[in-house]
Amino acid sequence: MSELSAAFVRLHARLAPVAFVPEVRLHQADEPIGLWELTEGEFRSSQPPPFWAFAWAGGQALARYVTDHPELVAGRRVLDLAAGSGLVAIAAARAGAAAVRAVEVDERAVAAVALNAEANGVRVDAEFGDVLDSDAGDAEVVLAGDVFYSEAMARRMLRFLLRAARSGARVLVGDPDRAFLPRERFHRLAGYDVPVSEALESVRVKHTTVWELDPNPPGARRSQPGR
Repeated sequence: MSELSAAFVRLHARLAPVAFVPEVRLHQADEPIGLWELTEGEFRSSQPPPFWAFAWAGGQALARYVTDHPELVAGRRVLDLAAGSGLVAIAAARAGAAAVRAVEVDERAVAAVALNAEANGVRVDAEFGDVLDSDAGDAEVVLAGDVFYSEAMARRMLRFLLRAARSGARVLVGDPDRAFLPRERFHRLAGYDVPVSEALESVRVKHTTVWELDPNPPGARRSQPGR
């Protein structure tokens, strides 16, 4: 990680427990709007919004599920996609994953992941880059929190996740009922009422679901003989 990005994270975010996953501490911004404007996240530049500075509902739910079900990741290679703060990656590392790779397109997010992993005493390999047109490598479990927030992102994300699932990986996502989640491709594992920032979500709590991707086309199971 670059020292400049790490310094920015330390300056603008405070290390504190995550509301729904207090076992994990993250560098989090106290006041979202000012930081959002500071990083020019309102579509005024190519700099991504500071997703790394907040514990989003999808990530909190997924991290909670991984923490409560460590057998999902224990001894396995894990990929945290669009990792943001690294919350889900850190939860996987704490749960005993053999290796955890966290990928982000924001250099500051990569720095945040590294700083947060260090603060929690775990190893996470934070990687800068857009991998959605490639594959999940050797990952046995792919995790993605709150990634279906736009139509374009949802299309690319689903294609990537389907490739991973069809290669044998278990694919789980956490989603607080975003508009572009293709629900017909998933089955529900758990639901939680997750505390969130009212300034970001306009509510204090969002019901959030952990889903597992089914690599089969919708309806394929129902159409099989004997089903």
